[in-house]
Amino acid sequence: MAVTPKPVAVVDLDGVVADVRHRLHHLEPRPGRRARKDWRAFFAAAGDDDVHPEGLAIVQKLAADHDVVFVTGRPSHLRNVTETWLDEHGLGRHELIMRPDGDHRPAPVVKVELLAAIAAERPIAVVVDDDRRVLEAVAAAGHPTFLADWERRPQSAAAALHQAQDVEGRT
Repeated sequence: MAVTPKPVAVVDLDGVVADVRHRLHHLEPRPGRRARKDWRAFFAAAGDDDVHPEGLAIVQKLAADHDVVFVTGRPSHLRNVTETWLDEHGLGRHELIMRPDGDHRPAPVVKVELLAAIAAERPIAVVVDDDRRVLEAVAAAGHPTFLADWERRPQSAAAALHQAQDVEGRT
């Protein structure tokens, strides 16, 4: 008798489970300087993220009857720091899929592509993300969505993160 696989709950990391607000200043323009983002510092601080209690609760609830798969726009060179962070917060038992290094396409494009690979093998029950543009693309691809809207960001930081995710393809 074949075992029916559990449906998959896809959950983003940054802004959903990991609180990135402490490192967003690395993406904001600095007065008197060119509008350069400090990606090295932004990613170097990823291991210091606090956990969002709301995101943790969502993952725990979904894990009861879903296979949780973290799909993140973080580049894959952050795999070790990300896996360590997940382990430290009791989330290390779930699958982790990351953006390939050097892939700077917009987050909605990358995530829909990564979801297609998952959906080819297992049914996707829900996609949890904090990026409305990602969720619009995911919904257009036929997947149910849930907006994680608990991370409040200053307007300048929100704009910088949008530029990083949806234009520069960095997270």
